[in-house]
Amino acid sequence: MKTGGGLVNKLFSPTVYVFAALFIISFVLLLFSTRGFSVNIKNTGLSAFSGLRSGIHEATSFITRTILSIRKLAELREEHTALLNQMSRYEQLERNYAEIRQENSRLREQLGFSQTLKYKHIPAEIIGRDPNSLYSALVINKGSHSNVFAGMAVLAWQNGTQALVGKVIYSGLFESLVMPLYDSNSFVSSRLALSRFEGIVEGTGNPDQTLIMRYIQKRAYNEINIGDMVISSGTGGVYPGGINIGRINKINYQEYDISMLVYLEPVIDFSRLEYVFVIDPALNDGTEASEIRSETWDLLQ
Repeated sequence: MKTGGGLVNKLFSPTVYVFAALFIISFVLLLFSTRGFSVNIKNTGLSAFSGLRSGIHEATSFITRTILSIRKLAELREEHTALLNQMSRYEQLERNYAEIRQENSRLREQLGFSQTLKYKHIPAEIIGRDPNSLYSALVINKGSHSNVFAGMAVLAWQNGTQALVGKVIYSGLFESLVMPLYDSNSFVSSRLALSRFEGIVEGTGNPDQTLIMRYIQKRAYNEINIGDMVISSGTGGVYPGGINIGRINKINYQEYDISMLVYLEPVIDFSRLEYVFVIDPALNDGTEASEIRSETWDLLQ
């Protein structure tokens, strides 16, 4: 027991501790003193720093690119919207230009017709329709202020043909009502342009239906053909003679009737009618004709 206790005391003596401490210090100093270890430590530090710096750079670049992309997208959207608006304006201008060209073409056509009319006339524009009135009247923008009065005949020029529209039945100061031919209260003294047989043209109350010419002598049957033109006869003091009314599209002949009748397709398409000319039978002299042409041109501007 005494021998074992002495060995233990020798192992844990202060000398042994001092030796161990000196050995460890010497080993550590030896490691730090070698070149390879210093290089490894340096490289390890640089690699770690480089990786951190690269990560920060990538993150910063990503955020910057994202912000720039969002800003660019907003700019592109604004440019896209501006281009769409500009294109819409161009398309509207193109449509307006096409409409203006068509309108000018129609107005020049009306002006040309106005200059050839031998009757004193007042050009007017249809500004409304009154289906609830007694006469299914057309409303024009001229009245007594422009010397338009009830009883005056109304003509139009459409598709290269002059035709009878109706007559003025009421004249206000700046507007008038025109009873069209298709009105059931309309009656016009007429004749067939070729055979010269006379009759009365009356409306059926509907612009989409045919007109009817009644009281034609039965002996005219062999001289009437589908497609013949019916014109105003000029009798009665309201409508001037020789104005186109419509073409025959059906002939009704009955043996027991004392006269015959025919159905007419109107020359005027009332659904497309825009401009008319209110006339009276008086012929113009040179001064009046000049004044009428000037007034017509002012209207058509």
